[in-house]
Amino acid sequence: MDLVLRGRRGSVLVLTGAGISAESGIPTFRGSEGYWVEGTTNFQPMELATHAAFRERPDTVWAWYLHRRSVCRRAEPNVAHDALVELERAIGDRMLLVTQNVDGLHLRAGSSLARTFQIHGNIDFMRCVRECDGALHPIGDDVDLEWPKGRALDATTRAKLVCATCGGRTRPHVLWFDESYDEPRFRYESTRRAASAMDFLVVVGTTGATSLPVQVGALFARRRAPILVINPEENPFSQMIDPGLGAFESGTAGALVPAFVAAWLGR
Repeated sequence: MDLVLRGRRGSVLVLTGAGISAESGIPTFRGSEGYWVEGTTNFQPMELATHAAFRERPDTVWAWYLHRRSVCRRAEPNVAHDALVELERAIGDRMLLVTQNVDGLHLRAGSSLARTFQIHGNIDFMRCVRECDGALHPIGDDVDLEWPKGRALDATTRAKLVCATCGGRTRPHVLWFDESYDEPRFRYESTRRAASAMDFLVVVGTTGATSLPVQVGALFARRRAPILVINPEENPFSQMIDPGLGAFESGTAGALVPAFVAAWLGR
């Protein structure tokens, strides 16, 4: 953590992935828990997390996301989430949190919406399929929070998943595999601007499997800015570290993120 002490007067972008949420009990998206059985058909996550799948079988996709939402809601923020809240409260605008996670745990822990870019969306929200108003609408708590795996969407629930503005069909507010990042919904340009200007990058618990996070790492590496990677195993971000300017720390978010924050705050 020595490089942290050299950089702590500057600004820091923290990029988080599924690893930080796994320690709260949320299975990784591509693991066995992501599979969904409907009748005799066993869907893989990447088959359902697409706009094409939603057009073809919207009820199936909604049921799968309501189950995933119930898993996320049962989870609680962990010490790594709490440490990042502490860092934000201490240094304010000098910190930006960019998360690939849709579980909302950072916000539930206390991270501010203004300084938290949810670049893949938030599973607790929906938006109009026709984009009638461009607004995000919370999925109400009257939609069952204990949605068991394999449960089909029923008419009562379907009637609750409608746009509050026009009454039309809604979709989960998540970025699907066959969709592109944009600024209004997923802070694409804002994230790239921050990665081009901030002083220090910390990458926590991600495999680097999606394009915008990898772009973030590349923008820091191009400027020879310090990068700290916290992950059980090496990943594409660890390969971007400039020797002498960054470090790869092998371990869990729960063990290492609080240590990073303590070092940054001079404790």
